[in-house]
Amino acid sequence: MRGVVFDGARAEVVDDLEIRAPGPGEVLVAVAAAGLCHSDLSVIDGTIPFPPPVVLGHEGAGVVEAVGAGVVHVASGDHVALSTIANCGACGECHRGRPTMCRKAIGTPDQPFTRGGKPVYQFAANSSFAERTIVKGVQAVKIAEDIPLTSAALIGCAVVTGVGAALNRAKVDRGDSVVVIGTGGIGLNVLQGARIAGAGVIVAVDANPEKEAVARRFGATHFFGSTEGAREVLPHGADHAFECVGRVELVREAVDLLDRHGQAVLLGMPGAKDEASFVVASMFLDKSILGCRYGSSRPQRDFALYADLYRAGHLLLDELVTATYPVEDFAAAVADAEAGRVARGVLTF
Repeated sequence: MRGVVFDGARAEVVDDLEIRAPGPGEVLVAVAAAGLCHSDLSVIDGTIPFPPPVVLGHEGAGVVEAVGAGVVHVASGDHVALSTIANCGACGECHRGRPTMCRKAIGTPDQPFTRGGKPVYQFAANSSFAERTIVKGVQAVKIAEDIPLTSAALIGCAVVTGVGAALNRAKVDRGDSVVVIGTGGIGLNVLQGARIAGAGVIVAVDANPEKEAVARRFGATHFFGSTEGAREVLPHGADHAFECVGRVELVREAVDLLDRHGQAVLLGMPGAKDEASFVVASMFLDKSILGCRYGSSRPQRDFALYADLYRAGHLLLDELVTATYPVEDFAAAVADAEAGRVARGVLTF
């Protein structure tokens, strides 16, 4: 079968992957669509270290082909969106409703694939850049069949991370002021999460002026090429500032933008050893710096919620899909993503 494999030096589309049958508690999914996320590119450029060879992809949707023993919430033929959170379901964090904090949430790197008889790793317990993949039952979330799978795929990373950061982690409230630095796939979803929450002033910041129209479509009330513009609109600072790029200097700018009792939420992915700095004294007005993993979500609950919001016309999904590419055009999808020409490019099988 076809898939995108990174061998440690380069990523290429191959057609000789094989995958094992699902075991107990597992689900075999025929992937229909998968979004190309910056995290996939970060594996290729080394920002996210991961053992090769590995099948990339972690933002996908498809149709269940088979289930292992013990799986009862989905069945063959069901449409599902795929989560990257392979939590155990039995630990204290899972029982507190914090599956993203489960110590088994990312899973031990598994090798359900083979190529030429040699094992190939799975990325983010997901590997949606393959015609078929195997996930734990908790990672397969049933969705309505009238939701296009090219759109549903994006629920599994960009949407749940961005919207979840606004609703679950920051808990943006009615009338709050919000600044979003970076309007890629994650940033756009923070914008619409803030809009859904009822925020008042929602400022988008991006160096690319061509992103203004789509940022406003998703919820921005203002758009600027730098954070200086945000300071003009919010002279006392923002209640919430989200860094969605992954650059340490922008982390500092997010912190410096905060009003009293404000919080900076870090969503971008800098290098594994990168460090950021801030003026400690500036924090003594009840300001906070928050990390956020996967939108602080509960995938089985939140995916269904976002699907309902989409069907009701409140959550934009179709508008996120700037372009679709057959998996054979992976290189073109990467080029468009790196050039900032797409909100989200989606690979199809």
